[in-house]
Amino acid sequence: MMKKLSLITKFLTLLVSANILFGQTPYQTNQYLEDARKNKFLNFEKATHNYKKSIEYFAYKKDTFNLINSINELSELYGHNLDFDKSYDGYWRALYLAEESNDQFSKSRVYQSLGWLYSFYNRNKKALENLDNALNISKKLFSEKKISVDYLISDYFSIANFYRYNRDFETARKYVDSCYIFYNSENNETQNYYLEAEKGFLLAAEGEFPEAEETLEKSYEYFKNNNESYLVIIHYLFARVYQMKGEIEKSKFHFSKSLEVSSTHNSHMNYKIINHKELSKIYYDSKEYKEAFFHIEKAIELENKIFGINSKNNEYLFEIKDKYRIQKNEQEQILKEQKLLKLEHKQKISLLRSTLLFVTLFFLLVFGYMVFKNLKRKHKREKILLKQKQRIKLKETKKAIELKNKELAKSALQLIEKDEFIASLKNALTENKEDLNLTSINKVIKSIQSGVGSNWKEFEARFIDINQDFYKKIKKDFPALTQTDLKICALIKLNFSSKDMASLLGISIESVHTSRYRLRKKLKLERNDNLVEFVSQY
Repeated sequence: MMKKLSLITKFLTLLVSANILFGQTPYQTNQYLEDARKNKFLNFEKATHNYKKSIEYFAYKKDTFNLINSINELSELYGHNLDFDKSYDGYWRALYLAEESNDQFSKSRVYQSLGWLYSFYNRNKKALENLDNALNISKKLFSEKKISVDYLISDYFSIANFYRYNRDFETARKYVDSCYIFYNSENNETQNYYLEAEKGFLLAAEGEFPEAEETLEKSYEYFKNNNESYLVIIHYLFARVYQMKGEIEKSKFHFSKSLEVSSTHNSHMNYKIINHKELSKIYYDSKEYKEAFFHIEKAIELENKIFGINSKNNEYLFEIKDKYRIQKNEQEQILKEQKLLKLEHKQKISLLRSTLLFVTLFFLLVFGYMVFKNLKRKHKREKILLKQKQRIKLKETKKAIELKNKELAKSALQLIEKDEFIASLKNALTENKEDLNLTSINKVIKSIQSGVGSNWKEFEARFIDINQDFYKKIKKDFPALTQTDLKICALIKLNFSSKDMASLLGISIESVHTSRYRLRKKLKLERNDNLVEFVSQY
């Protein structure tokens, strides 16, 4: 028999957290650990002593994985014996070591145990948070093929019990269904009566009473032969089913049987409290107030004994002395500060690099701008100088052309004067022809006159040599110009008068005027347009 009263064994007791329900533990053992387990419910002091020796052994071996398991089992023992302060301390230490060694499997087991422990005090949010942490880790480990499916089912089963215990049957059913999915995926031919018991109760919650009773009966037979302490829960489930059906006498019978088994085996103390409360309610509704008062008084007495504020072992739990969380927060704060320092260092280096890069780019831009500006200034100077040279050369060329044109004009005028002299000579000879040899004189005049055409050719050749592109440019703009028109244009460019044009071309002044008129029309000049200025452009 147990030396002290055992606590509730974590809803399904610590069987779930020890993975007895669905699989074998992967942890190693030693002689100390074996002795501790043998004396767990027989000799508390001896079991505690051996657990501490096992912890020392694995610490000496530096085997953190198995060290965590020994600490976890000792914490469970403290929990069974109502020393929750030490139980919490042990779980915090185990979880800290699991965090430090990145032991995900041990973290999931400790989270599950903490979930049950928090649930005893109706800290459901915190309890569910820990149970969810355990499940999430197991899911990841299972997907990586690092654990068997039994551990995953264990975590689903824990949450299903949590919701069933808190009467959220719809959510509980979902988690039980998940358990079956994974359990059947292993091709198990045998029934799992822990799951069957939960399934039976949930069927009743859905109104399937015949099937629910049949399933619970099978579970009852199994646990009667294999694990009588679990009949505390089976009788409780039967009582709740009959309560739903309205069969009050059967319900009272099973609540009472659950109490009886709990007292016999000193197990599932939380169900003992619930059973007393449910019986008190049934008797109250039946107006059996004496029995109702008896059961509610027993429930309060047990609650005060286990969870009461006057309990020395439990007073720390009501203050939520969550050492692990404090320690973890401190550790996270240190890590954050270290990360912040590293980040600040990186930021300083990054800022320095950015500053150097900016300064380098700035100087490169300034240097590039100076080079560009210098090249632009140099190019501008060269361009101005080139324009000046071009202007000087153009000016010189223009002066040279003007000078040559003047010389050409002078030469042309001399030819004109020569022609005029010849004409006057001819007139004089004609007037005194009686005194002269007419045949000889006519030959001289004819030879002189024959030179008029050659005078123009000589003039034109010299004009083209000086004004090389004149004919080409004006002919391009006005293709309809004739040879006579071009001759007139050449003489206009040299600023010849009509009289001089007539003399040089050997035509009358009237013909020159007619040619000039026709030329203006071909050049499309208006009445006010200056012919000389227009032709001088070419």
